[in-house]
Amino acid sequence: MTRIDSPGAAAPSAASPARALTGSLGATAIVFMVVAAASPLTVIGGAAPLGILIGNGVGFPALYAVSAVILLLFSVGLAAMSRHIPRPGAFFTYVGYGLGRSTGLAAAWIAMLTYTTIQVSVYGYVGYILSYTLASTAGISLPWWLFSLLVIGLVGILGYRHIDLSSKVLGVLLIAEVGVVVVLVAVVLFRAPEGLSLAPFEPANIASGSPGVGLMFAIAAFIGFEATAIFRDEARDPDRTIPRATYMAVIGIGVFYTVASWGLVMAWGPSAIVDEAAADPGSLILRTMATYLGPIGEIVTNVLLITSMFACVLSFHNVVTRYQHSMATAGVLPERLSAVHHRHLSPHASSIVQTVTAAVLTGIFAAFQLDPVLAVFTWFAGVATLAIAILMAVTSVAVIVYFLRRRSDRRVWNTIVAPALGFAGLVISAALIVAYFPIMVGDVDAEGAPVFGGLSWFLIGLVVLFPALGYVQAAWIRARRPAAYAKLTDAIAG
Repeated sequence: MTRIDSPGAAAPSAASPARALTGSLGATAIVFMVVAAASPLTVIGGAAPLGILIGNGVGFPALYAVSAVILLLFSVGLAAMSRHIPRPGAFFTYVGYGLGRSTGLAAAWIAMLTYTTIQVSVYGYVGYILSYTLASTAGISLPWWLFSLLVIGLVGILGYRHIDLSSKVLGVLLIAEVGVVVVLVAVVLFRAPEGLSLAPFEPANIASGSPGVGLMFAIAAFIGFEATAIFRDEARDPDRTIPRATYMAVIGIGVFYTVASWGLVMAWGPSAIVDEAAADPGSLILRTMATYLGPIGEIVTNVLLITSMFACVLSFHNVVTRYQHSMATAGVLPERLSAVHHRHLSPHASSIVQTVTAAVLTGIFAAFQLDPVLAVFTWFAGVATLAIAILMAVTSVAVIVYFLRRRSDRRVWNTIVAPALGFAGLVISAALIVAYFPIMVGDVDAEGAPVFGGLSWFLIGLVVLFPALGYVQAAWIRARRPAAYAKLTDAIAG
């Protein structure tokens, strides 16, 4: 088959199953897309107040730094793998090369679960915010799911087109939302009611309250940074661009969240921040902006909250479509999903499928009358957080096994020590997430202690079911379609 990026290649038709994604994305453009997926303003406005309120209070900002260290260690191995495996697919590909085809396919399905659930959770939240804003400003009350479907359609249009367009849209929105938070922190430096302090980083405050819940919110805020490797085929000089983008993303996210949440604590003072969050965690960032930047700052922040969530779902849409594209190219999803548009050079068929999937799930949530925030957003963000922690832990093991077997990179720190430390941190994090998972979905007793009920077990069960389906599919392909099984990876194991 002629590659569409080869010299003199004829352009295939839009329906042609050409599989080569192309582009010239630099490290900065890729960082814009994956950091936008982390939705910085939504995290500071939504997750941080909850981490302060039901997590470890004043000490919550330190958990962003802790999470960043764990994920930076993980990133060392991820970057090493990206240099030795010149294929997109990230976890799907890397786990397959390290632990075999069957485990790689299981990883692909848990990754699909992660990104699909986090994406639909944000669709629920943005639908609610748009519905609430219209009702409070114009007195027009419309159901949240109408707005969610509208956003899904707009994201689908952008996702269908070339990745450069998405990167430019995400870049503009990201700069705006980060900028308004930076301005807030700068003003707080001079007007903090209790002065500036390092109280959030004192060991006693870090260990106070429920640090496990706080760590859960902190790690959830990083979801998406690891997707840099997915854009390998569309990157300029990928052997340098992908590792650089990965480090830039995790360090940038970690520093920003730590400083911004510290500024939020300083804005009200260590002695008052928990009470302010308890009053209404959802409006804490808006009240803070109104106090320090006035009504205009509050309005601008409200608008940017909406665009922040839009940037988030657009970025995750791009990630999911490329996972589907990689899986289709490997022969485990319908071949048509591997097609690349003749003009936009995008995985357009995969994009359409992902758009339809999000719309159908939103319709199901609406039919069951689920609350867009307390159910759709909270439940499925919890599933995504647990799934990504497990997925990254498995990937760390795959990195170690791959390099021990191949001996193609003898840097002990990059291929064994850092991945092992990252694995330990991720396993501990996953254990804490499971222990406190019922709190996220509201399964608690009369005293507020976590209790594993039917809902908790069902949602955690999804994290077990999806990789299990991957193993079953791998066994079926191996028995019925051995040639397709051989295409899953070029790994010796499996």
